[in-house]
Amino acid sequence: MKLKLLVLPAVVAASLMLSGCSTPSVVTLQDGTQYITKDAPKTKSRDGFCEFEDISGKTIRIKADEVATVRPEE
Repeated sequence: MKLKLLVLPAVVAASLMLSGCSTPSVVTLQDGTQYITKDAPKTKSRDGFCEFEDISGKTIRIKADEVATVRPEE
């Protein structure tokens, strides 16, 4: 019985933390192209690229210089 009382709050806390991790964003390029992402994109990497996954599940890598803005989706 005590195990159930300890597990339930842990499961609830873990699910709340995981649901808060996803932050859909809109990435706008210099040419006006917009991508809606599943999660906040990884910022500029060592090789100068920005990488993210769009809502269709496709991984996109773009030169960081081509990115105009990254903002949360409203």
